[in-house]
Amino acid sequence: MADAEPLSREDLIGAMSKGIKPRAEWRIGAEHEKFGFDRSTLRRPTYEGPNGIKAMLDGLTRFGWDKVYEGDNVIALERRNGEGLSSSISLEPGGQFELSGAPLKDVHEICNETGQHLMEVKQVADQLNLGFLGAGFDPMWAREDVPVMPKGRYGIMRAYMPKKGSLGLDMMLRTCTIQSNLDFESEADMVAKFRTSLALQPIATALFANSPFTEGKPNGFLTARANVWTDTDPDRTGMLDFVFQDGFGFERYADYALDVPMYFAKRGGHYIDLSGRSFRKFMEGGLDDLPGELATLKDWNDHLTTLFPEVRLKAYLEMRGADGGPWSRICALQALWAGVLYDAPSLAAAWDLVKDWDIADHERLRRDVTRLGLKAEVGGRTVRDVAVDMVEIAKQGLKNRARFSGGMVDERGYLSELEDIADSGITPAERLLELYHGEWQGDLTRLYRDFAY
Repeated sequence: MADAEPLSREDLIGAMSKGIKPRAEWRIGAEHEKFGFDRSTLRRPTYEGPNGIKAMLDGLTRFGWDKVYEGDNVIALERRNGEGLSSSISLEPGGQFELSGAPLKDVHEICNETGQHLMEVKQVADQLNLGFLGAGFDPMWAREDVPVMPKGRYGIMRAYMPKKGSLGLDMMLRTCTIQSNLDFESEADMVAKFRTSLALQPIATALFANSPFTEGKPNGFLTARANVWTDTDPDRTGMLDFVFQDGFGFERYADYALDVPMYFAKRGGHYIDLSGRSFRKFMEGGLDDLPGELATLKDWNDHLTTLFPEVRLKAYLEMRGADGGPWSRICALQALWAGVLYDAPSLAAAWDLVKDWDIADHERLRRDVTRLGLKAEVGGRTVRDVAVDMVEIAKQGLKNRARFSGGMVDERGYLSELEDIADSGITPAERLLELYHGEWQGDLTRLYRDFAY
């Protein structure tokens, strides 16, 4: 690759701006992760073995999934739907099972896709004596109890993470999330959506807080997953103060990404450890690890996936603030963000909720909701009050989507659970704690019995 043309700033910006599309082509992409467990021991499954993760992947091929290999190991599955749109099942470092859904037109399609996936997983898992649990943080097992999946990039990350924060390995091995991926029609539209969703991300974190247990006991948090991100790697996480500054756009995000140290580059099917190296130097062919080689657009796109802010920009915007949870909340997150961001009046109303918050408010709120949930405060209001308004704005946005879409079935029903959470001021985590201290009498095995998929 020494004779390749160097990447230009336009190339870097284009990797994100290529996502610009007219409103009629906007889609929603849902991602969610879940913990597997052996129903006899509750332990997380290893990769190999008669009821391991590889056996799960092999079993799912009966539903038309194609295997994806890294070396000799199956590390993912892919499948195209009837419209030719691709979805995938991939493995997080500790074997967390992730569905990255196809970009779909509405929340109904997403809920159907996710429901079909969970039914397929259950059919295979039942034969292997496995179960799956939607939660933000592993409720039972210590780091050393979690098997590690055979993926090259994860070995590099595991070695690098402890150099940057005390909880990075927990992020890799013991967390699960739900994400929503959304489109934009212009750079200005991207900026408006990025700013609004980034400011509101801690509100969503509180609504979806679902990880109050660590190693079998209450951990003092309502979302231990969100707390993990406060001490993982300050270079690539957080609330991105610059997003709220004048002049923010694709170019400014590219500059931020360039300043984030690298993890790796992939060459010949193998991951090259470039942890801590500069992508700027890579663009100039100045890395001793790959002498004379210039970074490619594929390298840049790979690098963008190693940034972990609360909202991430690629060729779409990724909402990253929610704990893993049940099927109903996988659907609800998509409805929440589509309602807020895909209707112009609702987007404007949502910005009005947050426009007076300053950088200190954003950072303090991000940390406070991990322990206080909907009882945290910002701008003189409780998070519960803001959440009630946010859900109502989303509800109106979905109503407008149905009205102007030409036939879309109303999606507002998916918000009902979030309405109940916001109105009550009680997070899912607090309801689990009530069960733990009451009906369960401290027996956390009930979580696996009563809340598994």
